Amino acid sequence: MTWSVVFRLRRYLRESLWVTPLIGGVFGWALGVVASDLGTIADLSMRWQYSASTAESVLASVVAASVGLIGFVVTVSVLIVQMATGTFSARYMRIFYRDWAFKAVLAVLIATFTLSYTLLRHVEADSVPDLGVTLVGAFLGLGILLFVIFLDRAIHRLRPVAVAALVAKAGRRALHEALAEAAKPDAPAVVPAPYSAPGEPALVVRMERGGAIQAINARGLGKWAHASGTLVVLRHPVGDFVSAGAALMEVYGPDPGPEAERQLRSMVALGVERTIEQDPAFAVRIMVDIAIRALSPAVNDPTTAVQVLDHLEDLLRLVGQAELSDRGVPLAEMDTGLVVPIRRWSDYLTLSVTEIREYGDTSIQVVRRLRAMLEELGESVLPERRGAVLDELGRLDAVVASTWGGTVDADLAGLSDRQGIGGPTRATTPTE
Repeated sequence: MTWSVVFRLRRYLRESLWVTPLIGGVFGWALGVVASDLGTIADLSMRWQYSASTAESVLASVVAASVGLIGFVVTVSVLIVQMATGTFSARYMRIFYRDWAFKAVLAVLIATFTLSYTLLRHVEADSVPDLGVTLVGAFLGLGILLFVIFLDRAIHRLRPVAVAALVAKAGRRALHEALAEAAKPDAPAVVPAPYSAPGEPALVVRMERGGAIQAINARGLGKWAHASGTLVVLRHPVGDFVSAGAALMEVYGPDPGPEAERQLRSMVALGVERTIEQDPAFAVRIMVDIAIRALSPAVNDPTTAVQVLDHLEDLLRLVGQAELSDRGVPLAEMDTGLVVPIRRWSDYLTLSVTEIREYGDTSIQVVRRLRAMLEELGESVLPERRGAVLDELGRLDAVVASTWGGTVDADLAGLSDRQGIGGPTRATTPTE
């Protein structure tokens, strides 16, 4: 099984809504078979014994109750998803179907159903699975408790700031993992696009089908390159959508052989959309989507955009302080190994700021919080990256002058305020 197949399978299992409940149902059936035998063999105290009629009534009631609760959980979940995707972004679905609470409550309720149904077959006038009936009650109580936990989590996650915090956390985790990989001795070299090719490639690996690059096996590609004495250059960064037939990677050096294209293609995972695992910029994209949707005339909620900027700033600070060269390694200096194109600091900053500035230019809250974020970044990022921050500040000044110039609130719109409106303000802050 190739690396890309394993990656996609792992993602499918993690995001699937039916695998965990199915495991719960099988577990409930197996537990019912075991409990029916143990409950008739072992002698329990009088307080844990049931008459045949009582056991049948309890089990039948639990079967009906568990089925009803499963339907109720699914209905509530659909309503929550409908509200969340309409308020935030369709990409919120990724957070929902990875939530352990939803899968756990379904698994326990389905296990309760199969356990109860299995035990019903073993209730006789002179033989009652007392242990199993007691377990059914415990399972039903656990299912109700998990449903309350799931409902609490889902309701709290309907707040835009909570979704932004979750996405920012995933982005930070992906960034830390990328930095950890970059610190290893066998880490691939990086080069920002565009780059100059070191000559004619011996092999061009092309896409068999279109898809977004979700992840790459950097270690496997690097080992393959060193073993074959070639230089493997990935043409697109993780997150790009590449059409069928387009160049995916180039191989420079000796002829790698007829099996090379298949081997190299198997170390790149493709999908219908981007993922955050190796793509922190996708976390930025989702947070920006939430902010600009809040700034649409139909919603008109600039406070949400300000709260998203709080978490954007936190993630951008990590990116701006990361020791990843914005210039990369010249390809002419490399003979073997793997070269991966990366995003520059300016790419992350442009993605984070441009659309929020464009759609939020008429909100004093947004322009003031945006200025505060840029000034803070100007003080905290690496010195060689402050030029991009100053450029964004210049663009913000131009937008504020164009939108608010000559109005009664022109002086307020030019201030820096970390709360948007209501916090301590300052006119300018040195960023040099």
